[in-house]
Order: sequence, then structure tokens, then C-alpha cells
Amino acid sequence: MFENEYTWGKAVSQGKENEFHNKFDDAVDRVKKKFGKQYPCIINGKEIFSENTFDVRSPSDTRLVLGTFPKLDESQTKKAISSAKNAFEKWSSLPYQKRSDVLKQTADEFSKIKFELAAWMSFENGKTRVEAINDVDEAIDFMRFYSFQLEKNEGFCKQTPHPNPHEKTKTVLKPYGVWGIIAPFNFPSAIAIGMTTGALLTGNTAVLKPASATPLSSYFFVDSLVGKIPQGAINFVTGDGDVVGKTLIESNDVDGIAFTGSQAVGMSGFKKFTEKTSKPYIAEMGGKNPVIITKNADLDKASEGVMRAAFGFGGQKCSACSRVYVQKDVSQEFLKKLVEKSNSLKIGMPWNRETFLGPVINNDSVSKFQNAVSLAKKDGKIIFGGNKIADSEHQNGYFVQPTIVTDLPKDHKLVTEELFLPFLCIDTYDDFDQAIALANKSEYGLTAGIFSEDKNQVNEFFEKIQAGTVYANRESSATTAALVQSQPFVGWKSSGITGKGAGGEYYLQQFMRSQTQTLCD
Repeated sequence: MFENEYTWGKAVSQGKENEFHNKFDDAVDRVKKKFGKQYPCIINGKEIFSENTFDVRSPSDTRLVLGTFPKLDESQTKKAISSAKNAFEKWSSLPYQKRSDVLKQTADEFSKIKFELAAWMSFENGKTRVEAINDVDEAIDFMRFYSFQLEKNEGFCKQTPHPNPHEKTKTVLKPYGVWGIIAPFNFPSAIAIGMTTGALLTGNTAVLKPASATPLSSYFFVDSLVGKIPQGAINFVTGDGDVVGKTLIESNDVDGIAFTGSQAVGMSGFKKFTEKTSKPYIAEMGGKNPVIITKNADLDKASEGVMRAAFGFGGQKCSACSRVYVQKDVSQEFLKKLVEKSNSLKIGMPWNRETFLGPVINNDSVSKFQNAVSLAKKDGKIIFGGNKIADSEHQNGYFVQPTIVTDLPKDHKLVTEELFLPFLCIDTYDDFDQAIALANKSEYGLTAGIFSEDKNQVNEFFEKIQAGTVYANRESSATTAALVQSQPFVGWKSSGITGKGAGGEYYLQQFMRSQTQTLCD
């Protein structure tokens, strides 16, 4: 049976929060001693170094060089693809049980060092300790849950009935070949490992390209697999997206792509990858996620859930709440509670125990934040936040205030475009039908939430909302933090392509194609 890792949740339920924090603090001390190492790419089972490199710096303090990675060129990326292609027959011919054993073993190894992996991530992309451990837990869950699904479905090989006793028939799901995995910075362990695990478990080989801001988490995963699987079955490549990523997208030897990132980049890649032939392209491409607050809501619960969903990890989640529609009868009371909660947030170094909000990922995000603030001042009203933080504690990182905006036109670009920032737009409505219409008025359909103690309203919300992952009255986070197995994470409309949720029972089948086999006697 599958069981979620759930490290922080178990610590809270067992009253072991201090033990959790002590383990994390110890891991931080260990990780600090390892800063500045030079890391390789891994191609065909071999470490590849390069004179052309880039530094990975902490967004919390850019003086901290966490590591140095190769900046591969087109020819080196093509070698990785070729290695994956050459390894395909050997890896795919292994019994599915052996492939499953490899990923379960890796999950067990990650579980033993999860605090160190989380500490690295906290430095690498600015996640707080709880956010970071949840990310690592999710990666572990993906490896175990997908292995469980593969075994439960017996490798997706099924006998089928036939009325002619002389014809024996069955259906088999078979791998495609080489998969390019293009991963984002915001979940450098969970998303990168989840997508790669899906490809590998089903018998495909893979070339994994992490975001240049966060290659460490992916490196630890690939390094743990080398020696367990055939050379070339997994390859790890780093470098510029317009070189490495472009080479993966344009290669005729890449049979499938798994991508997580922005809608613009995802759709551009999809069009290019399928330009000449039909090939699978699994993409999750962001959101502009709404929450509806009704006059029947528990406003303490609603303000807490919205605050956590909007400002956790600086809004840098595709599932983050960025739009709120609150009924006019309770709008002032809700805003008062939301501002009070937001004002109490501790902003600081994410590896510190008391911090709720760390930095955004880079200077481009700071610039985008400042542009959004300028627009909000011009066309709406900022009721909280709106500033870059540059005091002595934060001056070497990319810190901005969580920001709440009201009075924007309903079709304003800040209301319609994904920002990936701690930036929340609030609007009011009169009746519930209007709220549903406003929530659905978006090209995206990833997550959505509602707060109402009226069961009929909740049921209507579930019936009419156009999003793949939806929540009602969730105080812990109104739109984020889906759990593997329990809450498969899937986007509708421009938020996704396949309609199959990560962490769900249908996910693995996307990496395979069906073959019907008939044997006549």
C-alpha cells in the first residue's frame, strides 16, 4: 500500500515540531559546509564538466554561491539524446517490477536524507523549511505512488475477451522512447522528479533539463540513479533554455516532452514539437486562480486560507491564489482580516524557523513586481504592500512585500495575466452567479477555491467552476498544496494539455501507447 511521506503533517499531529526544526537546523549547518562545489552534467552514465559554466546563487543572498554547473551547447545536448536513444531497448525490456524497484529504492534513499535535500532547496530557490520539506516529500511520494500504480496495474498489460476461442487477445501499454523533461524552478524536486519518474517507470529513457536557477535538486536525483539503471537511460543536462531546451524540442530523436512552466513557453514548445508529426507533449502551464468568498463564509478561515494560498512561497506556484471575489456584504470585514494577517507575516531568510515568506527567484521577478505595482497605483488601489524590501537584512536578496490590490477594472491585465508574484487582486460581487462567472472568466483553469458554509453554494461551485483542482473551505490554503494520490493535480483550458492529473492514477498512461495483440492457434 502507498502512504504519503507527509513529514511536517506527521510532526504536527504527533507534537514533534521541535524535533522537526532541530533536524532541519542540523541539515542547514551540514549544507552550508558544501557550498561552492563544481557539479557535472551526466550523459551516458558519465560526468561531464565544461569550461563554460554558470553559478547557482541563493536568491535570499546572492553572495552565496551554492554550486557551479556546465552550460552545455547543442552538440552536447544531442549526445545526451543519443545516449537515451541507445539505452532505450535495454531499459524498456526490463520487467516492470525491476523498474519499479529502482524508483522505490531511490525514494527510500531520499527519505533518509530528506532534511538535507530540503535545506539545499531552501537556499536554492527560497522556500521556507516547511515548503521545502513538502517539496521533497512530494518527490518521494511520486516515486512510490507511481511505482504502486505500475505494480497494481501489472505493467498495464491486460487480457481481453474474444468470442472466438482460437484467438487469444490482450492489450499492452508500451513506452514511446526518449522523453525530454523540462522542469521549472518553483518545485525543483517534486515536479522534475515526478515527470522523470513517470517517463522512466513506464520504460522510456529520459533527458532531464532543470531550470538554471535550481539544478541542484535534479542533480541529486539523477546522481542517485546512476549505477542502478543502464547507462544513458537517464541523462542530466544544464544550460540555457534557448540552447538546451530548444535542442530537446527540435530533435527528431525525442519521442515525447513533459513540460511545466509558463503558458507562452509551453504552447510555443508544443507547436514546435508537433510541427511535423504527432507526438505526446504533457504540459502544465500555470494559472490565474480565483477564490470566491460569500456572505456565508467563516471570514477568519477564509482570510487565513487566501493569505496562505496567495503569499506562500511568494505566489510562485502555478496554483497560487491571485484573484479573490468577495461578496459586498462582507468585503470590508474580509479585507480587514486579510490585511491584519498579511501584516503579521515574517519576511526573511527562508531557512530560519520563524520565516513565512522568503525572496522571489531573481531580479527579473523584482522588476515584474515593480511594474505591476506601478500599474496597480495607476489603475487601482494598493491597500497593503507594494514595496521592494532593501534594508540591511534583505539587501543582498530579491525580497518584496506581499501586495493586495483593489478597484482594478475587471478585465485589467493584472487580473487576467499570471504574475508568479505575491500579488493579490480583490474584487467584489453582488450575487453568487456573478461570482462564478467572474471566476470562470479566464483562459486558465488550474485551481480554484470557495469559502461558504452554505452546502448548496459549495455544490454549485463544484458543478460550475472551470478548473481541474478545486477546494472548499480550506483554511490551510485555499488553492495550493495538493497531495499525491488524494488530490491529483490537473489543469483545464490553457493550464494544461492532457487533462490527466499528476499524482493520480491516470498519469503514467500518458507516457505509453496501446498495442493490441492477437495470437491465433
